[in-house]
Amino acid sequence: MLTLASPRSARAPNAGLPDTGEGARCFGRADVMTTPTMRAWSVVRPGPVEGDPLRLVERPVPLPGADELLVRVRACGVCRTDLHVTEGDLPVHRAGVTPGHEVVGVVARAGPGAGDFAVGDRVGMAWLRRTDGRCAYCARGAENLCPSSEYTGWDADGGYAEYATVPAGFAYRLPGALDDVAVAPLLCAGIIGFRALRRTGLPKGGRLGLYGFGGSAHLCAQIALAEGATVHVITREPAARRLALELGAASARDLREPPPEPLDAAILFAPAGELVPVALRALDRGGVLALAGIHLSDVPALHYETELFYEKELRSVTSNTRADGREFLVLAARYGVRATTHPYPLSEAPRALRDLKAGRFDGAAVLVHDRS
Repeated sequence: MLTLASPRSARAPNAGLPDTGEGARCFGRADVMTTPTMRAWSVVRPGPVEGDPLRLVERPVPLPGADELLVRVRACGVCRTDLHVTEGDLPVHRAGVTPGHEVVGVVARAGPGAGDFAVGDRVGMAWLRRTDGRCAYCARGAENLCPSSEYTGWDADGGYAEYATVPAGFAYRLPGALDDVAVAPLLCAGIIGFRALRRTGLPKGGRLGLYGFGGSAHLCAQIALAEGATVHVITREPAARRLALELGAASARDLREPPPEPLDAAILFAPAGELVPVALRALDRGGVLALAGIHLSDVPALHYETELFYEKELRSVTSNTRADGREFLVLAARYGVRATTHPYPLSEAPRALRDLKAGRFDGAAVLVHDRS
């Protein structure tokens, strides 16, 4: 494992830049040019995870840009978007990319323009990596719609590795109350579920339906319940139905069964387009269905009278803003939101993705390092 020298000043602009000792041997001085390396998973051939789309490789530890942090990864959540990147459901943005965007780690090095982060600070990395900050969408507070946006684990290498970089302006300072494994799923599953919830416009004390109940939905449910909603869960997985009831859902049913009452709002977490008309039929008049995923199979033709009439609405969810992330993390701490987690060694990332695809666990999987 790479060891970095301490900075001369904890808050110096070049915090984390080595000058002597082990850090200098790793990153190189004029007289020493040793290049440090790390383990990382690379999507070498996008395709079904039952094959071999991922390869564990040895790569140079990346150097942070002027406004970036180098983060020593301690945990990385396994998100369904990672599955879409690995299997090729999403187009390739970076050949051989390292997936992972629910990253918890500590600052190992900082670029000169990285603000007041110090070596050793615990930070989180999420899906949204960078925006241009200048377009009309960024100007109106909708940076998630920026045409120049970049994403961790898709446009740039992510957290299925021992080190990763992040623009300092897009790193989250993390509270110390939760351990690394518990925090990781909050950084995408939690934030995206929270944005989807807000996109529904659920009224106070409203009736919410959640279609699919994995990493994102079980965190979203906790926020909704804490804010007084009645939550109904519809999922094919028996373990997920049990978890939903344990968390306080009013009902948990199989996909073949409608919820027990009309819904004011619903969120579709499962990437199954055939569930869109099912969820729309379950809405009460004026209800809203939010589509939380980045990928969705084809939606069948909709019947206007039974599925859209009476001012029902269908809304998509595109990433999140940093404001969403900060607000969610505050509320998660206030409400005591806790992820149900299943740790996997970093060396077994492909197995974690296969288990996610097969629905072999409730809650969320998290990769942790298995090499000291």
